[in-house]
Amino acid sequence: MLQNYLPTLIFLVVATGLSCLLMALGFLFGPRKPNAEKLSAYECGFEAFEDSRIKFDVRYYLVAILFIVFDLEIAFLFPWAVALKHIGVVGIAAMGLFLFILIVGFIYEWKKGALEWD
Repeated sequence: MLQNYLPTLIFLVVATGLSCLLMALGFLFGPRKPNAEKLSAYECGFEAFEDSRIKFDVRYYLVAILFIVFDLEIAFLFPWAVALKHIGVVGIAAMGLFLFILIVGFIYEWKKGALEWD
């Protein structure tokens, strides 16, 4: 039984050894020429002028969560469309109900102003 895992074990040992060897070679022989430009902040192009732990508006998180929810719900449409020939009328009715609930939720959020960004 353990002989079945021998090729996997050999692969893991060789991969670990090779990755450690290459990292060590890069660390030992790589160029080390730090300067002010390389050590400066580069993500936004300028130095930070405030603390990075500032509070964000709740609407930012709300819009992000709403996007994820609607995006995941729309992802359910693809398998349904692929299997449309096989699911028949019951599948079409179930997807119609699903889309109806999705549209009602979207209208509710729109009316509540959750999608507005002032």
